[in-house]
Amino acid sequence: MHSNHLLLEEPIRMSSILEPSKPTFFPAMTKIVGTLGPKSRTVEIISSCLKAGMSVARFDFSWGDAEFHQKTLENLKVAIKSTKKLCAVMLDTVGPELRVVYNAEHPISLQADSFVTLTPDQDKEATSNLLPISFSGLSKAVKAGDTIFIGRYLFTGSETTSVWLEVTEIKGEDVVCIVKNSATLTGSLFNLRLSQIHIDLPTLNDRDKEVISTWGVRNNIDFLSLSYTRHAEDVQHAREFLSTLGDLSQTRIFAKIGTIEGLTHFDEILQEADGIILARGNLGIDLPPEKVFLFQKTALYKCNMAGKPAVVTRVVDSMTDNLRPTRAEATDVANAVLDGTDAILLGAETLRGLYPVETISIVGRICAEAEKVYNQDLYFKRTVKYVGEPMTHLESIASSAVRAAIKVKASVIICFTSSGRAARLIAKYRPTMPVLSVVIPRLKTNQLCWTFSGAFEARQSLIVRGLFPMLADPRHPAESANATNESVLKVALDHGKASGVIKPHDRVVVCQKVGDASVVKIIELEN
Repeated sequence: MHSNHLLLEEPIRMSSILEPSKPTFFPAMTKIVGTLGPKSRTVEIISSCLKAGMSVARFDFSWGDAEFHQKTLENLKVAIKSTKKLCAVMLDTVGPELRVVYNAEHPISLQADSFVTLTPDQDKEATSNLLPISFSGLSKAVKAGDTIFIGRYLFTGSETTSVWLEVTEIKGEDVVCIVKNSATLTGSLFNLRLSQIHIDLPTLNDRDKEVISTWGVRNNIDFLSLSYTRHAEDVQHAREFLSTLGDLSQTRIFAKIGTIEGLTHFDEILQEADGIILARGNLGIDLPPEKVFLFQKTALYKCNMAGKPAVVTRVVDSMTDNLRPTRAEATDVANAVLDGTDAILLGAETLRGLYPVETISIVGRICAEAEKVYNQDLYFKRTVKYVGEPMTHLESIASSAVRAAIKVKASVIICFTSSGRAARLIAKYRPTMPVLSVVIPRLKTNQLCWTFSGAFEARQSLIVRGLFPMLADPRHPAESANATNESVLKVALDHGKASGVIKPHDRVVVCQKVGDASVVKIIELEN
């Protein structure tokens, strides 16, 4: 069998496929980002989502006001306390999104082969023949033959709720299109997407900045999802803006790639961003369907080698209305894990879906099964080769810790860190066992008051595959002067035992700083 085969062991016995999966404390190494909304905002539902495996809560500001999201977030805080499950917060920006201006409640029916005019005159009423839009520059941006998509959820697979238009004529500021498929537009929000066309609007618009500087600052958001990132400068501008907002200078920026422009400048964006979100829904509009998987595999590989978290979206759309995913969707989730994703992002499935908890649970179980056959040995060798020699000191320690843990079949890797960087580097090498990232708080001051760092760093581990953080007592230093200071290690081991990750006679690999040296040691536990 060739060494580059996907599966860890060959051949897999057919009987083993029928064996029930063993329950574990961590539902999966792959993380799940759940979007909270109308169907998932009560304390009860959020608590169930956390127990099912959600580790990051996404707040999508393309709909709903700050008050709505604040109430949801307050419920999340209550759920975190009651379940004792840590959860990070992600704010998703609107970005340069175009919309149909539509205030009526009656549905709009569009018939295939009929004509509809898109106009920037927002005073006109939306009808089957005329749709006012929020962008005055459309007539200058498009030409005959260009493709435009309009819909509430933009081609989720149910083609009756989204419409595909082809531009036929430009009349002044109006754009005349032919309707390519019959559809009925219902609801109060219709997005408009231009396929492979540049829109001259800022990636971080004024409304986004207002939301970030008010709601974001108030709630110390852990992640900013920068929608429609097209250039590295978009991330730079967002970071400069966050740096003016106090604690949000620590917020990690995830570039959301959903356009040809973002794909074209992917390498520069990856270098600048803290992580990447593959917005496959939008990419499916800009890219031919047969090309989407190529981008996914290439982008995930690049993220893995850079040691930056990657998140895949739009995997189980059918679970918005159904209790089970399709077989193709289940396979898609598994393949995303095998391709190297750190997390799966659920959008409509948890925001407005009928089965948010079941969706998280099923996706987690699929991820866990895929992780069992992930070829870690091949991945490790490939990553070491990519990094090359000489390695940096920290990179060498991280790879050595993972190699040692696999060789001795350790049950867990414990990493002591202040910034979280060492733990993320260990996770970069995709160990087969969980990594307990013990974040040691540091005392800092702004010359007006003293505060402890660490909360941001702990929560920001929750989107990285295989990382499970715990916040240590600030009285225990991350860097001990000698190897005898074991109090913080005992706390970490006790936590592992209590959670069921560590059992008697298990081997544990510990990565910590002792004085000026970084140390990797192997501990064999007694009763």
